[in-house]
Amino acid sequence: MKLWRTAQDLLRRHGKCAMITIVEVKGSSPRDSGARLIVTEDGFYRGTIGGGALEWQAMARAQSALASGDGRSHLTWAALGPDLGQCCGGQVKLFTEIFSAADLGWIGEFALKETQASFSTLLRLDGTGERRVIVELQGRPGSAWLALGNLLRETFGEERRHVLLFGAGHVGRALVLALAPLPFAVTWIDSRQEAFPHAVPADVVLKPLPDPVAALDLGPAQSFVVVMTHSHALDFDIVLAALKDDRFPYVGLIGSETKRARFLSRLRKVGIGEKALPRLVCPLGIAGISSKEPAVIAAAATAELLLRDEELRAEAKPLDHRQIA
Repeated sequence: MKLWRTAQDLLRRHGKCAMITIVEVKGSSPRDSGARLIVTEDGFYRGTIGGGALEWQAMARAQSALASGDGRSHLTWAALGPDLGQCCGGQVKLFTEIFSAADLGWIGEFALKETQASFSTLLRLDGTGERRVIVELQGRPGSAWLALGNLLRETFGEERRHVLLFGAGHVGRALVLALAPLPFAVTWIDSRQEAFPHAVPADVVLKPLPDPVAALDLGPAQSFVVVMTHSHALDFDIVLAALKDDRFPYVGLIGSETKRARFLSRLRKVGIGEKALPRLVCPLGIAGISSKEPAVIAAAATAELLLRDEELRAEAKPLDHRQIA
């Protein structure tokens, strides 16, 4: 979610809105620190801090403040068990900010920054804790919030895993749609311009290339490669090039166990070592799903990409944030 773009749009339409952020968690909670929710007085909301009683009560307080004209920002603690009857049993600290049309200037600046790269600020929490008392910081996205005495360090923008998707067939189209709301940035490659649909999700970059293999040179380090072209020969050329390049930790290939066995045999013959071969994943997608419907294959592949992404993030392997033009 583009947080500041959403706030900017709501202020232009409604003149005011509120943003609720989980800034600290103790024990178990439905969402981690950094989860955010934007609400308006008339009930519009985007994002979530976990749903249930916590979210509804936080929304009600924010909407009451908007209705009364109370423009103060405030911090509140909530004990999920005793206070709200939720089973999580932990505690969360919420920071609620009230924005008005007077804030459109700096919020517009943040909305622009958010589209360009991730950025961090220091927010001083004395008095009303106005966000306009900030210092911009350098650095990659990490924990969204970090308490430093009466200061909060906050990071905006998403850290998206790049996916180089080869093939604009039925499964490719389904996979693009499945990945759209998730933390991935997709570069979609095919030699056939006419194979691409007329409209694609905003975070998808189309690359009609006569030599799709060349698109691997565009891939930032730690990109995922997903191969599902109209040609097994082209599939092999892409897989071969991707396995030769250790920048790609995951090389997914659509197909059967038979296709995998044939590809492995050919890869060994052309000199791909045993160390690189485990990066080839074929058949594509989590195990146990047998349907061959494009949307189902896409769902299984998406689940596998999410799992692999979480594994690599847990290993603290940094992402390359180069933009693919």
